[in-house]
Amino acid sequence: MFLFGNWLENGTVKMFDLIFACIIGILCGTITGLIPGIHVNTVGAFVFASSPYLLASYSPEVLCVFLIAMAISHALLEFIPSMFLGVPEEGTVLSILPGHQLLLEGRGKEAVRLAAIGGFGAILITTLLLPIFIMILPVIYGPIKPYIWILLTIIVIFMFIRLNKNIKSFLWSIILFLFSGIIGYIMLNSPISSNVSLLCVFTGLFGVSTLIYSLQQSSFIPTQNRFHHFRINGDILRGIFAGGIAGTILGFLPGLGPAQGSLIAQELSGGGDFGSNSESFITAISGVNTADTLFSLVLIFLIGNPRSGIAVYVNNILQNFDFAHLIFFVFTALTAVSISLFLCLKLGDIASESIERINYEKLTKVVITFMSMLVVAFSLWYHANILFMLLVYVTAIALGLLPHYVGVNKSNLMGVLIVPAIVVYFNMGF
Repeated sequence: MFLFGNWLENGTVKMFDLIFACIIGILCGTITGLIPGIHVNTVGAFVFASSPYLLASYSPEVLCVFLIAMAISHALLEFIPSMFLGVPEEGTVLSILPGHQLLLEGRGKEAVRLAAIGGFGAILITTLLLPIFIMILPVIYGPIKPYIWILLTIIVIFMFIRLNKNIKSFLWSIILFLFSGIIGYIMLNSPISSNVSLLCVFTGLFGVSTLIYSLQQSSFIPTQNRFHHFRINGDILRGIFAGGIAGTILGFLPGLGPAQGSLIAQELSGGGDFGSNSESFITAISGVNTADTLFSLVLIFLIGNPRSGIAVYVNNILQNFDFAHLIFFVFTALTAVSISLFLCLKLGDIASESIERINYEKLTKVVITFMSMLVVAFSLWYHANILFMLLVYVTAIALGLLPHYVGVNKSNLMGVLIVPAIVVYFNMGF
C-alpha cells in the first residue's frame, strides 16, 4: 500500500470511493455482458463524455477503477448469452459452436464453469507474467511492428494447414477466409461506426447463421444436468494456460485482437476438433477474452499504446499513468474477476435451469428476430444507410451458413478481422 500512500494522504482518493466504484463497475459490466448488443465501450464512452462533471466530485482513479471493473466483468459475463443464445461479440464468436454442443448434451452448467474458470485463470497467468512483459515488450515493440503483417500471414497459413484434412476443405477455407476478410475490410473502412458495423457482421457470420442452421436440424434443448460433474483435469488446465499464453502473445504481436488470439488459443488447446476438445477450447477462449482486457491496460504503461476502447478512456482520464497506477489497476482487475466469477456461476446456473423449460425453436426464432431488429435499430441510431446494412447483414448470414454445409471450420470466417489487420500492418511496413 505504500505505492498509493500519496493518494490517500492527500485526500485525492478515498478508499470507500474506490471500493464503491469497483462494485458499481462490476454490476454495470454484468448488465452489459448479459444484454446482447450493449457493448462495454458504449457505457465507457458515456462515462468519458461525462468525466468533466464527474471529476468535480471524484478523482481520476475512481473513474478508472469503475471502467476497469466494468470491462473485466463484461468480458467474463458475455459468455452466458453467447453460449445460451448464440449472440456473439468479437471475443466470444468462436465459443458458440462448442458452447452449443455442450448445451445440447445437457451440460450447460459445465459450459458456464469452463468459461468462468478460464477467464479467472488467464487473468492470474497474465499477472504472473507481468514482470516478463515489463522487461521485454518495450524493447521489441518497435523493431517487430513493421513485420506484424508477416506474422499474421504465417498464423493464417498455419491455421489453414492445421484445420484442413484435404484439398477441398483447404480451398473452401481460403474462399471463406478471403470473402469474410473483404466484408470486414469494407465495413471497417466505411464511414459507418465500427460499433454497428461489427455488430452487423458478427451477428450474421456467427450468431444468426448458426441459429438458422440449428433450426434446420430440428435442434432442441434437452434436460440440463443439475448435478454437473465438473472437474479440473489436464485438458482444462491446458485450456487455462492456452488462454493465458495466447493473451500474452497478443502483447508481443500488437496487431492481434481477442478474436485472432482465440485462433492461437484454439491451436494451443488442442486444435480445431470441437468434438474432442470442447472443454479446453471454451476455457481457452474465455481466457483470451479476459486476459486481453487486462493486457490492453498494461500496454498503456509499457508502450503508451492502449488497445481497447476502455483503455483509451482510462489513458485520457488519467494523465499520468505510472507504475503505482499499473499495480493498483491490476489489483482492481483481480478483484473484479474474482467477484465476477461467482456472478457468472450463479447467473449461468439460472440460465441453464431456465432454458430447458423454454421451447428452443420458438426461442431461436425470437433471438433471430431480436438480433435482426437490433441491427436495424443500431443502424438507424448511427445514421447508417439501412439498405446497405441489410445487404451486408444478409450476405454475412449466407456466408456464415456455408461452413456448416461444406464441412469446414467456422473459425475461417475470422478473416473478417485478420485480413484488415494484415492490410493495415502491411501498409505500415512500407
